Amino acid sequence: MLNSFNKRLQSMMPILTPLSIVAGVSLQDIGGQLLFIVPWLFAFMTFVSSLSMNVKDLKNFSKDPAAILLSIAFLHIIMPVLAYIVSNSIFDNHLLTIGYVISAAIPTGVTSVIWVSICGGNLPLCLSIILFDTLLSPLIMPALLHIVVGETIGIETSSLISDLVWMIVLPSVAGILLNQLTKGKIQVTLGRNLGPFSKLSLFAVILINSSAIAPFLKEITWELCSVIFVVLVLALSGYALALIGGRLIWKDKGIVTTFVFIGGMRNIALGVIVATTYFPAKVAMPVVFGMLFQQILASMFSKIIEKSQLRYVT
Repeated sequence: MLNSFNKRLQSMMPILTPLSIVAGVSLQDIGGQLLFIVPWLFAFMTFVSSLSMNVKDLKNFSKDPAAILLSIAFLHIIMPVLAYIVSNSIFDNHLLTIGYVISAAIPTGVTSVIWVSICGGNLPLCLSIILFDTLLSPLIMPALLHIVVGETIGIETSSLISDLVWMIVLPSVAGILLNQLTKGKIQVTLGRNLGPFSKLSLFAVILINSSAIAPFLKEITWELCSVIFVVLVLALSGYALALIGGRLIWKDKGIVTTFVFIGGMRNIALGVIVATTYFPAKVAMPVVFGMLFQQILASMFSKIIEKSQLRYVT
């Protein structure tokens, strides 16, 4: 029963995600009072997703270090630089630029595993990249934000690192150790049952944090439309550049497929938490709107990958 409910939630993510944003904006006052539970919900989500990982994923680094390092470079150098250049060229607003950089610099999304599996990608490589990227995020994200933010806005770097450690690293380590100690059984006995609650937690995080951008959505403006359009362009660029770059670098279709979804997906819920916790509310706008397109674009590129494979076979 829980497994079928989990699959239904997964299939409805492109619909439920924007609905959660709308609900959060509509329930602005209620959402603002529930902000204190968001870090706990995210830590729970991280723990559940980590139950499918094990120590072997760390050992995979020696098998294909180039793919892992290039993926991390794409996620945390190429895309943040592109986001900075594009947003800085279009908007004369440093807060929006910070928001776009956050949306591009956050770790890859765990849901990329699902799309990699569906499209026949290299699942062990995907898990390894997610694991390395997750564990490195408390070091990478604060460093990038410190460079972008500069001295215009004060940011408590030590506090940010601490929050990232206990929201990401500690739950990840706990999940990996439990999976290792039970020889993978915990994913079957506990992980699958917690799956739907993890997705419900994601929708709750989106709803609560969307209340932060409610004041900017009271009326439709050209700036608002421009922000959403640029979010779409950058999200589309992530998938497209990963596909083009992957096909130029590798001949292995499994690696290329993995690179596409690793490069396109983001852990947006984490980005929203960082944006709303450490910056003015406007910074969260580009991050929150990223939730509108991520799953839809993943579905679109899964079809593109499928067609390109068919052409290759024939």
